[in-house]
Amino acid sequence: MAKHAVLSSGANMWRRLACAKSELRLDLTLACGQSFRWRETAEGHWTGVMGGRVWTLTQTDDTLWYHVYKSHHDRPEEGSSSDRKKRAGATLQNEIKSEMSFKRALKKEEEEEPVAVTPLQDIEKEQEMLRDYFQLNVKLGDLYKEWGAADPHFKHIADIFTGVRMLRQDPTECLFSFICTSNNHISRIQGMVERLCQALGVPVCQLDQTSYYNFPSLSALADSSVEACLRELGFGYRARFLQQSAKQILDTHGLQWLEGLRDVPYLQARDALRTLPGVGTKVADCVCLMSLDKLEAVPVDTHVWQIAKRDYKYGSGSGQKSITDKLHKDIGDFFRKLWGPYAGWAQSVLFCADLKKFQNLKETLHQKKPKKEEDGEGERMVACKKTKIKTEENGTVKNRKTKSACRKSTKKSVKDEKVV
Repeated sequence: MAKHAVLSSGANMWRRLACAKSELRLDLTLACGQSFRWRETAEGHWTGVMGGRVWTLTQTDDTLWYHVYKSHHDRPEEGSSSDRKKRAGATLQNEIKSEMSFKRALKKEEEEEPVAVTPLQDIEKEQEMLRDYFQLNVKLGDLYKEWGAADPHFKHIADIFTGVRMLRQDPTECLFSFICTSNNHISRIQGMVERLCQALGVPVCQLDQTSYYNFPSLSALADSSVEACLRELGFGYRARFLQQSAKQILDTHGLQWLEGLRDVPYLQARDALRTLPGVGTKVADCVCLMSLDKLEAVPVDTHVWQIAKRDYKYGSGSGQKSITDKLHKDIGDFFRKLWGPYAGWAQSVLFCADLKKFQNLKETLHQKKPKKEEDGEGERMVACKKTKIKTEENGTVKNRKTKSACRKSTKKSVKDEKVV
Protein backbone atom coordinates (compact mmCIF):
# COMPACT_ATOMS: atom_id res chain seq x y z
CA MET A 1 0.00 0.00 0.00
CA ALA A 2 1.24 3.48 -0.85
CA LYS A 3 2.36 5.58 2.08
CA HIS A 4 2.51 9.27 2.84
CA ALA A 5 5.88 10.63 1.72
CA VAL A 6 8.37 11.88 4.31
CA LEU A 7 11.36 14.01 3.31
CA SER A 8 13.71 12.17 5.66
CA SER A 9 13.17 8.99 3.64
CA GLY A 10 15.04 10.53 0.72
CA ALA A 11 14.83 13.76 -1.25
CA ASN A 12 14.98 11.99 -4.63
CA MET A 13 11.19 11.53 -4.61
CA TRP A 14 10.59 15.20 -3.93
CA ARG A 15 10.60 18.40 -6.00
CA ARG A 16 11.47 21.80 -4.61
CA LEU A 17 10.78 25.51 -4.90
CA ALA A 18 12.92 28.25 -3.40
CA CYS A 19 10.76 29.83 -0.68
CA ALA A 20 11.84 31.23 2.67
CA LYS A 21 9.75 30.58 5.78
CA SER A 22 9.33 34.32 6.15
CA GLU A 23 7.36 34.17 2.89
CA LEU A 24 5.34 31.05 3.76
CA ARG A 25 4.71 29.11 6.96
CA LEU A 26 2.84 25.92 6.09
CA ASP A 27 1.86 25.20 9.70
CA LEU A 28 0.11 28.56 10.04
CA THR A 29 -1.24 29.09 6.52
CA LEU A 30 -2.78 25.62 6.06
CA ALA A 31 -4.32 25.36 9.54
CA CYS A 32 -5.77 28.83 10.13
CA GLY A 33 -9.25 28.27 8.66
CA GLN A 34 -8.71 29.24 5.03
CA SER A 35 -8.80 25.73 3.59
CA PHE A 36 -10.20 22.70 5.39
CA ARG A 37 -8.57 19.92 3.36
CA TRP A 38 -4.98 19.80 4.61
CA ARG A 39 -3.81 17.45 7.36
CA GLU A 40 -0.46 17.13 9.10
CA THR A 41 0.40 13.53 8.17
CA ALA A 42 3.90 13.59 9.73
CA GLU A 43 5.69 16.26 11.73
CA GLY A 44 5.91 19.31 9.48
CA HIS A 45 4.37 17.42 6.52
CA TRP A 46 0.98 18.51 5.19
CA THR A 47 -1.10 16.38 2.82
CA GLY A 48 -4.17 17.53 0.89
CA VAL A 49 -5.96 17.62 -2.45
CA MET A 50 -5.37 20.58 -4.72
CA GLY A 51 -6.02 20.86 -8.45
CA GLY A 52 -7.22 17.28 -8.70
CA ARG A 53 -3.99 15.87 -7.24
CA VAL A 54 -2.87 14.73 -3.82
CA TRP A 55 0.17 16.60 -2.50
CA THR A 56 2.40 16.36 0.53
CA LEU A 57 4.21 19.60 1.37
CA THR A 58 7.00 20.31 3.82
CA GLN A 59 9.67 22.97 4.15
CA THR A 60 13.14 23.78 5.31
CA ASP A 61 14.38 27.29 6.05
CA ASP A 62 14.65 28.39 2.43
CA THR A 63 12.93 25.62 0.44
CA LEU A 64 9.37 24.43 -0.13
CA TRP A 65 9.40 20.68 -0.83
CA TYR A 66 6.50 18.89 -2.50
CA HIS A 67 5.55 15.35 -3.50
CA VAL A 68 2.66 14.63 -5.88
CA TYR A 69 1.09 11.19 -5.83
CA LYS A 70 -0.05 9.21 -8.82
CA SER A 71 -3.82 9.16 -9.25
CA HIS A 72 -5.42 5.71 -9.44
CA HIS A 73 -8.54 6.98 -11.18
CA ASP A 74 -7.81 9.22 -14.14
CA ARG A 75 -11.29 10.32 -15.10
CA PRO A 76 -13.09 13.67 -15.58
CA GLU A 77 -14.10 15.48 -12.41
CA GLU A 78 -17.73 15.91 -13.51
CA GLY A 79 -18.34 12.15 -13.92
CA SER A 80 -21.44 10.79 -15.63
CA SER A 81 -24.89 11.97 -14.68
CA SER A 82 -25.94 8.52 -13.48
CA ASP A 83 -22.76 8.20 -11.38
CA ARG A 84 -23.40 11.55 -9.69
CA LYS A 85 -26.98 10.62 -8.82
CA LYS A 86 -25.93 7.26 -7.49
CA ARG A 87 -23.24 8.78 -5.23
CA ALA A 88 -25.39 11.72 -4.13
CA GLY A 89 -28.33 9.54 -3.19
CA ALA A 90 -26.37 6.95 -1.25
CA THR A 91 -27.16 6.43 2.39
CA LEU A 92 -24.46 6.55 5.03
CA GLN A 93 -24.38 2.72 5.12
CA ASN A 94 -23.91 2.51 1.37
CA GLU A 95 -21.14 5.10 1.55
CA ILE A 96 -19.28 2.91 4.05
CA LYS A 97 -19.67 -0.12 1.76
CA SER A 98 -18.50 1.95 -1.21
CA GLU A 99 -15.46 3.08 0.76
CA MET A 100 -14.53 -0.52 1.55
CA SER A 101 -14.88 -1.55 -2.09
CA PHE A 102 -12.74 1.39 -3.14
CA LYS A 103 -10.01 0.38 -0.71
CA ARG A 104 -10.04 -3.22 -2.00
CA ALA A 105 -9.75 -2.02 -5.59
CA LEU A 106 -6.86 0.29 -4.69
CA LYS A 107 -5.05 -2.49 -2.86
CA LYS A 108 -5.26 -4.69 -5.95
CA GLU A 109 -3.96 -1.90 -8.19
CA GLU A 110 -1.08 -1.15 -5.81
CA GLU A 111 0.00 -4.81 -5.85
CA GLU A 112 0.21 -4.63 -9.63
CA GLU A 113 1.78 -1.18 -9.93
CA PRO A 114 3.40 0.92 -7.16
CA VAL A 115 2.69 4.63 -6.84
CA ALA A 116 5.21 6.51 -8.97
CA VAL A 117 6.50 10.03 -8.98
CA THR A 118 5.00 12.56 -11.36
CA PRO A 119 6.47 12.47 -14.89
CA LEU A 120 9.24 14.96 -15.52
CA GLN A 121 7.21 16.86 -18.15
CA ASP A 122 4.66 17.83 -15.48
CA ILE A 123 7.14 19.52 -13.14
CA GLU A 124 6.63 23.02 -14.60
CA LYS A 125 2.85 22.63 -14.37
CA GLU A 126 3.08 21.47 -10.76
CA GLN A 127 5.30 24.36 -9.78
CA GLU A 128 2.98 26.82 -11.48
CA MET A 129 0.04 25.32 -9.56
CA LEU A 130 1.91 25.81 -6.27
CA ARG A 131 2.92 29.37 -7.13
CA ASP A 132 -0.67 30.19 -8.00
CA TYR A 133 -2.18 28.46 -4.96
CA PHE A 134 0.15 30.20 -2.50
CA GLN A 135 0.32 33.42 -4.59
CA LEU A 136 4.10 33.35 -4.35
CA ASN A 137 4.36 36.29 -6.73
CA VAL A 138 3.30 38.48 -3.78
CA LYS A 139 6.29 39.51 -1.65
CA LEU A 140 4.91 38.91 1.81
CA GLY A 141 7.97 40.25 3.63
CA ASP A 142 7.51 43.65 2.00
CA LEU A 143 3.84 43.71 2.96
CA TYR A 144 4.68 42.83 6.59
CA LYS A 145 7.05 45.81 6.69
CA GLU A 146 4.38 48.14 5.32
CA TRP A 147 1.72 46.90 7.74
CA GLY A 148 4.14 47.07 10.67
CA ALA A 149 5.12 50.64 9.83
CA ALA A 150 1.45 51.67 9.78
CA ASP A 151 0.34 49.59 12.77
CA PRO A 152 2.44 49.02 15.94
CA HIS A 153 0.13 46.22 17.09
CA PHE A 154 0.58 44.33 13.84
CA LYS A 155 4.35 44.76 14.07
CA HIS A 156 4.28 43.21 17.54
CA ILE A 157 2.25 40.18 16.39
CA ALA A 158 4.26 39.75 13.19
CA ASP A 159 7.46 39.09 15.14
CA ILE A 160 6.13 35.57 15.82
CA PHE A 161 3.41 34.99 13.21
CA THR A 162 5.51 35.34 10.07
CA GLY A 163 4.67 33.78 6.73
CA VAL A 164 0.86 33.75 7.03
CA ARG A 165 -0.07 33.86 3.37
CA MET A 166 -3.44 34.07 1.66
CA LEU A 167 -4.34 31.04 -0.47
CA ARG A 168 -5.89 31.34 -3.94
CA GLN A 169 -8.37 28.49 -3.82
CA ASP A 170 -10.71 27.02 -6.38
CA PRO A 171 -13.87 29.18 -6.15
CA THR A 172 -16.28 26.23 -6.03
CA GLU A 173 -14.38 24.50 -3.22
CA CYS A 174 -14.01 27.74 -1.30
CA LEU A 175 -17.67 28.76 -1.57
CA PHE A 176 -19.19 25.43 -0.58
CA SER A 177 -16.65 24.86 2.18
CA PHE A 178 -17.54 28.21 3.74
CA ILE A 179 -21.26 27.55 3.51
CA CYS A 180 -20.46 24.78 6.02
CA THR A 181 -18.87 27.26 8.45
CA SER A 182 -22.10 28.77 9.79
CA ASN A 183 -22.18 28.39 13.61
CA ASN A 184 -19.29 25.98 13.45
CA HIS A 185 -15.65 25.53 14.45
CA ILE A 186 -12.60 24.56 12.40
CA SER A 187 -12.22 20.91 13.39
CA ARG A 188 -15.92 20.18 12.81
CA ILE A 189 -15.87 22.03 9.48
CA GLN A 190 -12.93 19.87 8.40
CA GLY A 191 -14.95 16.75 9.14
CA MET A 192 -17.95 18.05 7.21
CA VAL A 193 -15.89 18.98 4.15
CA GLU A 194 -14.21 15.57 4.23
CA ARG A 195 -17.58 13.77 4.35
CA LEU A 196 -18.84 15.98 1.53
CA CYS A 197 -15.91 14.92 -0.64
CA GLN A 198 -16.30 11.25 0.27
CA ALA A 199 -20.02 11.27 -0.57
CA LEU A 200 -19.96 13.32 -3.79
CA GLY A 201 -16.37 13.65 -4.97
CA VAL A 202 -14.26 11.48 -7.26
CA PRO A 203 -11.62 9.31 -5.53
CA VAL A 204 -8.01 10.20 -6.31
CA CYS A 205 -5.79 7.80 -4.34
CA GLN A 206 -5.29 6.09 -1.00
CA LEU A 207 -2.31 6.52 1.35
CA ASP A 208 -1.85 4.67 4.65
CA GLN A 209 -5.55 3.70 4.90
CA THR A 210 -6.63 7.28 4.10
CA SER A 211 -8.64 7.81 0.90
CA TYR A 212 -8.43 11.17 -0.87
CA TYR A 213 -11.15 12.64 -3.07
CA ASN A 214 -11.56 15.59 -5.38
CA PHE A 215 -13.97 18.27 -4.22
CA PRO A 216 -17.45 17.65 -5.69
CA SER A 217 -18.40 19.33 -8.95
CA LEU A 218 -21.28 21.82 -9.14
CA SER A 219 -23.33 19.22 -10.99
CA ALA A 220 -22.83 16.67 -8.22
CA LEU A 221 -23.74 19.22 -5.53
CA ALA A 222 -26.87 20.36 -7.39
CA ASP A 223 -28.45 16.91 -7.66
CA SER A 224 -31.91 16.71 -6.09
CA SER A 225 -30.91 13.83 -3.79
CA VAL A 226 -28.00 15.73 -2.21
CA GLU A 227 -29.91 17.43 0.61
CA ALA A 228 -31.21 14.16 2.07
CA CYS A 229 -27.80 12.53 1.71
CA LEU A 230 -26.00 15.36 3.51
CA ARG A 231 -28.59 15.59 6.27
CA GLU A 232 -27.94 11.94 7.00
CA LEU A 233 -24.23 12.77 7.16
CA GLY A 234 -24.81 15.43 9.84
CA PHE A 235 -24.92 18.67 7.84
CA GLY A 236 -28.24 19.82 9.28
CA TYR A 237 -29.74 22.95 7.73
CA ARG A 238 -26.53 23.52 5.74
CA ALA A 239 -27.46 20.56 3.50
CA ARG A 240 -30.25 22.56 1.88
CA PHE A 241 -28.03 25.61 1.37
CA LEU A 242 -25.34 23.53 -0.34
CA GLN A 243 -27.73 21.88 -2.80
CA GLN A 244 -29.80 25.00 -3.50
CA SER A 245 -26.76 27.23 -4.06
CA ALA A 246 -25.26 24.78 -6.55
CA LYS A 247 -28.57 24.44 -8.39
CA GLN A 248 -29.07 28.22 -8.49
CA ILE A 249 -25.59 28.74 -9.96
CA LEU A 250 -26.13 26.15 -12.68
CA ASP A 251 -29.72 27.18 -13.50
CA THR A 252 -29.13 30.94 -13.45
CA HIS A 253 -25.48 31.52 -14.27
CA GLY A 254 -23.66 28.44 -15.58
CA LEU A 255 -20.49 26.50 -14.77
CA GLN A 256 -18.05 29.37 -15.36
CA TRP A 257 -19.88 32.02 -13.34
CA LEU A 258 -17.98 31.65 -10.08
CA GLU A 259 -14.55 31.86 -11.67
CA GLY A 260 -15.77 34.80 -13.76
CA LEU A 261 -16.33 36.79 -10.56
CA ARG A 262 -12.54 37.16 -10.38
CA ASP A 263 -12.85 39.70 -13.18
CA VAL A 264 -15.47 41.98 -11.61
CA PRO A 265 -15.02 44.61 -8.85
CA TYR A 266 -15.01 43.48 -5.23
CA LEU A 267 -18.41 44.84 -4.17
CA GLN A 268 -20.08 43.52 -7.31
CA ALA A 269 -18.67 40.03 -6.67
CA ARG A 270 -19.70 40.13 -3.01
CA ASP A 271 -23.24 41.21 -3.81
CA ALA A 272 -23.54 38.48 -6.43
CA LEU A 273 -22.48 35.83 -3.94
CA ARG A 274 -24.95 37.12 -1.36
CA THR A 275 -27.84 36.18 -3.66
CA LEU A 276 -27.05 32.49 -2.99
CA PRO A 277 -28.81 30.54 -0.21
CA GLY A 278 -26.72 30.36 2.95
CA VAL A 279 -24.28 33.08 1.87
CA GLY A 280 -24.17 36.17 4.08
CA THR A 281 -21.73 39.06 4.06
CA LYS A 282 -19.01 37.27 6.04
CA VAL A 283 -19.05 34.12 3.90
CA ALA A 284 -19.14 36.22 0.73
CA ASP A 285 -16.11 38.19 1.92
CA CYS A 286 -14.21 34.97 2.71
CA VAL A 287 -14.86 33.66 -0.80
CA CYS A 288 -13.89 37.01 -2.34
CA LEU A 289 -10.63 37.13 -0.40
CA MET A 290 -9.61 33.47 -0.57
CA SER A 291 -10.59 32.55 -4.12
CA LEU A 292 -11.68 35.58 -6.17
CA ASP A 293 -8.59 37.85 -5.91
CA LYS A 294 -10.32 40.57 -3.85
CA LEU A 295 -7.33 41.53 -1.69
CA GLU A 296 -9.22 44.28 0.09
CA ALA A 297 -12.04 42.06 1.36
CA VAL A 298 -12.03 41.90 5.18
CA PRO A 299 -14.33 39.15 6.52
CA VAL A 300 -15.84 40.25 9.83
CA ASP A 301 -17.16 37.74 12.34
CA THR A 302 -17.53 38.05 16.11
CA HIS A 303 -13.83 37.27 16.62
CA VAL A 304 -12.59 39.89 14.18
CA TRP A 305 -14.93 42.33 15.88
CA GLN A 306 -13.39 41.41 19.24
CA ILE A 307 -9.90 41.96 17.79
CA ALA A 308 -10.99 45.40 16.58
CA LYS A 309 -12.39 46.31 20.01
CA ARG A 310 -9.69 44.74 22.14
CA ASP A 311 -6.57 45.66 20.19
CA TYR A 312 -7.63 48.83 18.36
CA LYS A 313 -10.21 50.34 20.71
CA TYR A 314 -12.64 50.27 17.80
CA GLY A 315 -16.09 51.51 18.79
CA SER A 316 -15.24 51.42 22.50
CA GLY A 317 -18.27 52.41 24.53
CA SER A 318 -20.60 52.66 21.54
CA GLY A 319 -22.84 49.86 22.80
CA GLN A 320 -23.14 47.86 19.57
CA LYS A 321 -24.63 44.43 20.31
CA SER A 322 -24.49 42.55 17.01
CA ILE A 323 -22.76 42.68 13.64
CA THR A 324 -24.93 44.54 11.16
CA ASP A 325 -24.10 45.23 7.51
CA LYS A 326 -23.13 48.76 8.51
CA LEU A 327 -20.79 47.56 11.26
CA HIS A 328 -19.27 45.03 8.87
CA LYS A 329 -18.59 47.80 6.37
CA ASP A 330 -17.26 50.20 9.02
CA ILE A 331 -14.81 47.68 10.48
CA GLY A 332 -13.70 46.70 6.97
CA ASP A 333 -13.17 50.36 6.07
CA PHE A 334 -11.23 50.90 9.30
CA PHE A 335 -8.77 48.12 8.47
CA ARG A 336 -8.59 49.05 4.78
CA LYS A 337 -7.61 52.58 5.76
CA LEU A 338 -5.05 51.27 8.24
CA TRP A 339 -3.45 48.52 6.12
CA GLY A 340 -4.09 49.55 2.52
CA PRO A 341 -5.00 47.47 -0.56
CA TYR A 342 -3.92 44.12 0.95
CA ALA A 343 -6.03 44.62 4.09
CA GLY A 344 -7.59 41.17 3.83
CA TRP A 345 -4.15 39.56 3.94
CA ALA A 346 -3.16 41.57 7.02
CA GLN A 347 -6.39 40.69 8.80
CA SER A 348 -5.69 36.99 8.26
CA VAL A 349 -2.44 37.32 10.24
CA LEU A 350 -4.26 38.68 13.29
CA PHE A 351 -7.05 36.11 12.91
CA CYS A 352 -4.45 33.33 12.85
CA ALA A 353 -2.64 34.74 15.89
CA ASP A 354 -5.90 34.72 17.84
CA LEU A 355 -6.71 31.04 17.27
CA LYS A 356 -6.62 28.83 20.33
CA LYS A 357 -4.42 26.24 18.61
CA PHE A 358 -1.61 28.79 18.22
CA GLN A 359 -1.63 30.17 21.75
CA ASN A 360 1.71 28.53 22.54
CA LEU A 361 3.29 30.76 19.92
CA LYS A 362 1.49 33.76 21.33
CA GLU A 363 2.78 32.98 24.83
CA THR A 364 6.35 33.21 23.55
CA LEU A 365 5.38 36.61 22.20
CA HIS A 366 4.29 37.77 25.66
CA GLN A 367 7.44 36.37 27.23
CA LYS A 368 9.60 38.33 24.82
CA LYS A 369 7.70 41.56 25.41
CA PRO A 370 9.77 44.01 27.50
CA LYS A 371 8.19 45.81 30.42
CA LYS A 372 8.98 49.21 28.95
CA GLU A 373 6.72 48.41 26.00
CA GLU A 374 3.81 49.55 28.15
CA ASP A 375 4.74 53.11 27.17
CA GLY A 376 4.43 52.15 23.54
CA GLU A 377 1.03 50.68 24.28
CA GLY A 378 -0.07 54.05 25.58
CA GLU A 379 1.09 55.70 22.38
CA ARG A 380 -0.89 53.18 20.38
CA MET A 381 -4.00 53.92 22.44
CA VAL A 382 -3.68 57.56 21.47
CA ALA A 383 -3.21 56.58 17.85
CA CYS A 384 -6.29 54.36 18.01
CA LYS A 385 -8.36 57.25 19.33
CA LYS A 386 -7.19 59.47 16.46
CA THR A 387 -8.41 56.92 13.93
CA LYS A 388 -11.77 56.43 15.63
CA ILE A 389 -14.57 55.64 13.17
CA LYS A 390 -18.27 56.14 13.67
CA THR A 391 -20.46 53.15 14.45
CA GLU A 392 -24.21 52.85 14.33
CA GLU A 393 -26.30 55.13 16.50
CA ASN A 394 -28.22 53.60 19.37
CA GLY A 395 -25.92 50.52 19.39
CA THR A 396 -24.20 49.06 22.42
CA VAL A 397 -20.90 47.24 22.52
CA LYS A 398 -21.07 44.20 24.75
CA ASN A 399 -17.96 44.40 26.95
CA ARG A 400 -17.53 40.76 27.89
CA LYS A 401 -14.93 40.96 30.63
CA THR A 402 -12.74 42.98 28.25
CA LYS A 403 -10.43 45.32 30.09
CA SER A 404 -8.55 48.21 28.57
CA ALA A 405 -8.06 46.58 25.19
CA CYS A 406 -4.71 48.22 24.54
CA ARG A 407 -3.29 46.71 27.77
CA LYS A 408 -3.49 43.15 26.49
CA SER A 409 0.14 42.62 27.49
CA THR A 410 -1.11 42.01 31.03
CA LYS A 411 -3.88 39.60 30.10
CA LYS A 412 -3.94 36.84 27.50
CA SER A 413 -7.11 36.51 25.45
CA VAL A 414 -7.76 33.08 24.05
CA LYS A 415 -10.07 32.67 21.11
CA ASP A 416 -12.26 29.69 20.50
CA GLU A 417 -11.67 28.28 17.03
CA LYS A 418 -15.09 29.26 15.76
CA VAL A 419 -15.83 30.41 12.24
CA VAL A 420 -19.21 32.05 12.47
